[in-house]
Amino acid sequence: MQTAIPCLFMRGGTSRGPFFFEDDLPADVETRDRVLLAAMGSPDRRQIDGLGGAHPLTSKVGIVRRSRTDGVDLDFLFAQVMVEQAVVDTTPNCGNMLAAVVPFALETGLVEAQGETTTLRVLTLNTDMQSDITVQTPGGRISYDGDARIDGVPGTSAPVRISFLDTAGSVCSGLLPTGRVLDEIEVDGVRALRVTCIDNGMPLVMMRAADLGRTGYEGVAEMNADDELKTKLEALRLKAGVLMGLGDVAKKTYPKMCLIAPPRDGGSVATRCFIPHVCHDAIGVLAAVTVGTACVLEGSVTAGIARLPAGNRKAVSVEHPTGEFTVELEVDPANPQNVTRAALLRTARLLMRGEAMVPASVWKGKSA
Repeated sequence: MQTAIPCLFMRGGTSRGPFFFEDDLPADVETRDRVLLAAMGSPDRRQIDGLGGAHPLTSKVGIVRRSRTDGVDLDFLFAQVMVEQAVVDTTPNCGNMLAAVVPFALETGLVEAQGETTTLRVLTLNTDMQSDITVQTPGGRISYDGDARIDGVPGTSAPVRISFLDTAGSVCSGLLPTGRVLDEIEVDGVRALRVTCIDNGMPLVMMRAADLGRTGYEGVAEMNADDELKTKLEALRLKAGVLMGLGDVAKKTYPKMCLIAPPRDGGSVATRCFIPHVCHDAIGVLAAVTVGTACVLEGSVTAGIARLPAGNRKAVSVEHPTGEFTVELEVDPANPQNVTRAALLRTARLLMRGEAMVPASVWKGKSA
């Protein structure tokens, strides 16, 4: 016997996974997490017995409900399902999966279209972050056809515009959780490595690739095969986690680790991000926002590397292994170190609608 759970399988940005109504899942968190692990096929490196794609970017889940907060339309809970561990992490945000929330709500009739475009306010429950999301709804229906293009996704689609309202200190105590824009952390028991520990939507530890003896332009496969580098990064991550007030992060998916280098394709800065142990083919939405923020902070690890346009509204082009990601940041004229707004463009698409099947031994369903 199996339990059928209605879901839509959706791509959001450069990630994908099943989206569920909160009411269709167990109310008990422990049981819910067992259901999500079973649905995705974790723990198993191939996730052969579930919907997961054997990679952190394709082992994600969205859970949606009507909002219970005044002035907000939808509540969204993001779940990162670990591939090889029986762990479901609902602590961090995911800006890519966020791009599919409003399309999911429109597809399922949870909300109605407003006109040629629809803008809804979404609360990400993971970190209490609000954002305004605008999608194309010609004729009162969600449209996926358009000319918007994002690196990491083939072809073009209708744009999904996301304007973040409050991202500083999403998981940590503040934008700069150590209280400093630049820290030195000892690695290898010998020398100190300069890092910027920052959280403007995603906790990141940023460092110069050259300080680790790398160019910062290595390909993803080369990075993932670099055991020496990954060992150093994990040792650094464990120490940084404590400094950032996150405690023991050995079994957590954050902070992410980000190597930076001077741009070489006309952008603002080049990046290689680990999430946290696998090199990202691109860069996460909120990681890009956080990298961009570090670029405008005087004295950060990006000083002398990042190339930024003038003015209070800056388009920061973050280069990554498969292209670039542009984030629009607005800074306070009275305090150029204070980022007051972050906006960006993503795309999304409904891939399949149906039911996720989980063994009845995991959960017998709502009616049981």
